[in-house]
Amino acid sequence: MARDPVKETPDSAQMVALYKSVLQKVLDKRPSGTRQRVAAALGKNRSFVSQISNPAYSTPIPAAHVEQIMEICHFSPKEREAFIEAYALAHPRHQGLVDKGPKVRARTLFLPDLGDMERNRKLDALIDDFIRNLSDLVDDGSG
Repeated sequence: MARDPVKETPDSAQMVALYKSVLQKVLDKRPSGTRQRVAAALGKNRSFVSQISNPAYSTPIPAAHVEQIMEICHFSPKEREAFIEAYALAHPRHQGLVDKGPKVRARTLFLPDLGDMERNRKLDALIDDFIRNLSDLVDDGSG
């Protein structure tokens, strides 16, 4: 009898759903606009945040984003512990990345309204790219 091809463990989808449900509960308690702030900080669309926070979707949260998400969403110590524990069970090989990931903090930046949605979008993208590049430079210099 032939063996089944290698698959994810049967509980992996449930484990991903578990940590996503923690994130979803945290986001539901936060003010409107939090999902958009997460999306902007990650350089992603708001739909990406919807996918990574919805337990019905199997899209995992990349380990590199975990610390930033927890910081922006202001996880309580109890929420942080529950999330990290569930994340570690779902992704045991990535746990070290979460524990040792860069510590980040959220900042609000007020930019001028350029009077044009497209120009505002380009300015936002420019600032996001600058911050990502600056973060990469700082990370490269620390190791």
